[in-house]
Amino acid sequence: MGTPVPPTPPDAGAERVDKSLPFTRFVPRRPLPGRRSLRLGPLLRPVAAVAVGFLFLVPIFWMLITSVASDSDVFSFPPKLWPSWDFSNYARAWGSSPWLTYFGNTVLIAGCVVLLVLITSLLAGFAFAVMRFRGKGILFLLVMSAMMVPQTVLLIPNFIIAQKLGWYDTYLIQIVPWGASVFGIFLLRQFFLTLPKELFEAAEIDGAGPVRMLFSVAAPLAAPSLVLVALNSFMGSWNAFVWPYIMTKSDAVRPIEVGLQAFYGTEGTDWTGLCAAVSFTTLPIIVLFLFLQKYFVTGAYGTQGSVRG
Repeated sequence: MGTPVPPTPPDAGAERVDKSLPFTRFVPRRPLPGRRSLRLGPLLRPVAAVAVGFLFLVPIFWMLITSVASDSDVFSFPPKLWPSWDFSNYARAWGSSPWLTYFGNTVLIAGCVVLLVLITSLLAGFAFAVMRFRGKGILFLLVMSAMMVPQTVLLIPNFIIAQKLGWYDTYLIQIVPWGASVFGIFLLRQFFLTLPKELFEAAEIDGAGPVRMLFSVAAPLAAPSLVLVALNSFMGSWNAFVWPYIMTKSDAVRPIEVGLQAFYGTEGTDWTGLCAAVSFTTLPIIVLFLFLQKYFVTGAYGTQGSVRG
C-alpha cells in the first residue's frame, strides 16, 4: 500500500461547493457590478428633480420679473434679473379689458365642460370595461381613433356647423363640443378593468343592476381617476384659445385667454402689460394645481384594499 495523499486545503477566497449536488461548479467571490452606481442613485434623483424643476420655473420667473419691469428693461441686453418694480403694469393690464366678464365666462364654461366630461367618461368607461354587448371592441377603437385626428383640420367644418346650428358666438359652442373626453373614457375604462370581478359579482347577487353597480360600487372607487379627469378638463378649458377665438366675436361670451390678445397690436406687443395679465390669469390654475397635485400622481391607482377576505 502506498503512502496516503493528504487532502489539498481549499483556497482562502473560494466558496465551499457540495460536490454531491449535480451541476455545481466553483464560483469565486466577486463584487457585484454596478454596486457603486446604486449608491449614487439616492443622490442623483434629488439633483435631477431640482434641475427639472428649475427648468420649469424659469419661464414663470421671467414672466413675473417682466410684469414689473419698465419698457426699457424688456429689451435690455444682458437681461436684468432684478426688475424696476413698476406695479403700474398690473393696473394698466387690468383696465385694458373686461376681466371680470372674462373670468366669469371662463369659470362657467370650464365648470360645464368638467361636468359633462365626468358624466360621459364615467358612463362610457364603465360600459367599455364591465358591460357586454356586440361590437364593443370595434366601437372602442373608433372612439380611440378620435385622438389621432388633428383638431386644426376640423376647424372650418366645425365653424360651418356652428353657424348652421345658430351656436356661433354663444356658450354652447364652447361647451357642447368638449363635453366628451377620449382621455377620460380611456382612463376610466382602464381603471374599471383593474377592479376585481368579485365586486360586481357580489353586487349582482344582491340584486344590483348595471346603474346601481356603477354609482354604488364603481364610481366611489374611481374618485381619484375622476378628479384627475376633472382637473385635466378644467385646465384644458381654462387654457383654450384657438377654438373660442374663432367661434366667438363678442366679449360677452369670450374667456380670459382670448382677452390676452388685446395686448397684440399693429404697433407691437405690450410685453409688460401682457406678462402682468398672464400673471393674474394663471394664478388660479397654479393654486388649484398645488392643492390637488397628488391626484396627478395617484390617478388610477386607488384600487388597493377594495376586496377583503
